[in-house]
Amino acid sequence: MQTDRRSFLKSAGAVTGAAAAFPTLLPSSVLGAEAPSKNIALGCIGLGVHGFGVNLNAFPAQGEARITAVRDVVHALRESARARVNKRYKNQDCKVFTDFRRIIEDKSIDAVVISTPDHWHVPMSLMAIEAGKDVFCEKLTKAIAEGGTLVNAVREHGTVFQMGLEDRSVPHYHKMVEWLRNGAIGDLERVEVQLPEGTIWPKAGETPVPEGTDYNLFVGPAPFMPYHPKLVVSKVWRYVSNFGCGSLLDWGSRQFDTAQFAVNAPEVCPVEVEGTGEIPTGMLTDVPVKFDITFRNSTGAEVHVKSGGTGIRLTGSKGCVGNAQWRGRLEARDPKILHTKHTPERSKHWPMPVGGHRNFPDCVKSREQPTCPVEIMHLLHASLHMGDLSIRLNRKLKWDAGKEAFAGDAEADALRVGPQPRNWQRGG
Repeated sequence: MQTDRRSFLKSAGAVTGAAAAFPTLLPSSVLGAEAPSKNIALGCIGLGVHGFGVNLNAFPAQGEARITAVRDVVHALRESARARVNKRYKNQDCKVFTDFRRIIEDKSIDAVVISTPDHWHVPMSLMAIEAGKDVFCEKLTKAIAEGGTLVNAVREHGTVFQMGLEDRSVPHYHKMVEWLRNGAIGDLERVEVQLPEGTIWPKAGETPVPEGTDYNLFVGPAPFMPYHPKLVVSKVWRYVSNFGCGSLLDWGSRQFDTAQFAVNAPEVCPVEVEGTGEIPTGMLTDVPVKFDITFRNSTGAEVHVKSGGTGIRLTGSKGCVGNAQWRGRLEARDPKILHTKHTPERSKHWPMPVGGHRNFPDCVKSREQPTCPVEIMHLLHASLHMGDLSIRLNRKLKWDAGKEAFAGDAEADALRVGPQPRNWQRGG
């Protein structure tokens, strides 16, 4: 009986352990460089700025992850991706699709890499999970409730789900939290986070959809809106609430994750949020472009998020540490902190993990929990969505973590769910 490729991957960790104990029982072809357990077939869905510029390069560099199929709604993007993949592997084997469902249905593909606009992340992930595939998905969720649905699906199917969030493996942010954990700045009192202001894009007259672009599949489950010439092939969609959530959630995912670690409750949403902001009217951009939000946590620490930069600062009872810009030079009230090192054995913070592109194929083989699992994706974005809704409703919101709902606010709770999905599933 032929071994199912995916079953082989799931049992790879056990096979490797057995080989260590009884090395003469397995031929070298099973554990060598060309072993099935080291050839994880990936299908890449979404080939825009990040999908093409980062993921299409980063995964092949891991060796064990091999891209075998690519997909985008834009003909030129998918053909460029196919050419790059074929050049990388020196063959002509890369499959190319317009419809992502063809990748999900392909039984030769073990896992998918989702790099689409935000509104597609959870629907595509759920379909891939149902088909038995593991998932690497870029941040973020589009509504609070759909994140909870995704968590349940991952748990039910035993899926390896990795969120694409590189900051957990960036030394600057790891060291900040490590120094805090080991008492360098005392008890945490507050975290200050700066995020870039959003970009305001004007509306444009309706234009015909270009040949070679499947706009129906771009819009997908979102409410339909007329085609805009910049919407599909650039990140303009990020500032349109149909498809994205703006700088607050996009950039916020990076910095707020470090903030959540700092308050020592990365798995718990803030219990209260209060914010103000500016949302353009009469423009294509309809998400907050300026914002000033305070998140209050059950630990007592506050996280203050404000537009106008990319820095983060942790302030404790004995000092502070942070930087003025993303991945910028670290600064501390007491400069000696910056030269303090902690061995893994003595540190009270977990060791800095490897990046997601390395971690994901490792976890596909071992079936271990990845660095940025689905629960973190859900609760991180739920917190930031709370800030967005506080701005839109112009009032303080309280969160019931046990019920995963807003306390005593029916209007906010309706927005927690998001709009009814559009019927997009026609041929393609």
